[in-house]
Amino acid sequence: MKKNILLSLLLLILCTSIFTACEKKGSSENTIKIGVSPVPHGEIISYIKDDLKKEGINLEIIEFTDYVKPNLSLAEGEIDANFFQHEPYMNEFASEQNIDIVSLGKIHVEPLGLYSSKYSSIEKLKDNSTIAIPNDPTNGGRALILLEKHGLIKLKDGSGLSATEKDIVENPKNLSFQPLEAAGLPRILKDVDGAVINGNFAIEAGLIPTKDALILEDKDSPYANIIAVRSGEENKEKFQKLLKVLQSKQVKKFIEKKYDGGVIPAF
Repeated sequence: MKKNILLSLLLLILCTSIFTACEKKGSSENTIKIGVSPVPHGEIISYIKDDLKKEGINLEIIEFTDYVKPNLSLAEGEIDANFFQHEPYMNEFASEQNIDIVSLGKIHVEPLGLYSSKYSSIEKLKDNSTIAIPNDPTNGGRALILLEKHGLIKLKDGSGLSATEKDIVENPKNLSFQPLEAAGLPRILKDVDGAVINGNFAIEAGLIPTKDALILEDKDSPYANIIAVRSGEENKEKFQKLLKVLQSKQVKKFIEKKYDGGVIPAF
């Protein structure tokens, strides 16, 4: 009798474990945990949540306020995808951290811009001014390329996206550069003569890139923001559904209307 009871209990535990495992597996295939920057990424993802639900996919949105944790969390399996970065940054980060993540597809461009609370144009920018730029290698180089394009500096030939202040070969206004964490740049705008700010952080701070930036990347910028996933998982059905909804005409209209040129569709 005792053996029968024990056997029954073991069978019950085994069946429960199998059921739970299957349930978790089913839930995992129909759920995407996605890490996002709050603006505009979180807003765009929130906008498609109901449409993706109709496709049988549940979205769990996790907000990050830095450029490091979202990729590490993705690589470690804490989230399934992220949406906060452009591909050059992702590739640079993945190489440095030895992680294997890839782009699922392009969604939008957030034009990088030079902002100032002291000057209304780059022509009025005085000699020896201090310009704050993002301190991550990719966006720092991108900021210098923007300044070069508008004649404020000249970079050494071939320096490209990895350019740093050491690559500046001409600096007619004798500008000095202060690399700082990208997310904190809007907060120090009053303390410097100008700051090159990523579009998402500018929007979060209430700035309108098309109106407030002294100079701004245009729609041809190669730095489109992407959805990133772990390598080998990009063809999963749930991710393909996510990409299809994000690259729809409906989302394009939403981006154009809501951000008034501060965010530009890249599809």
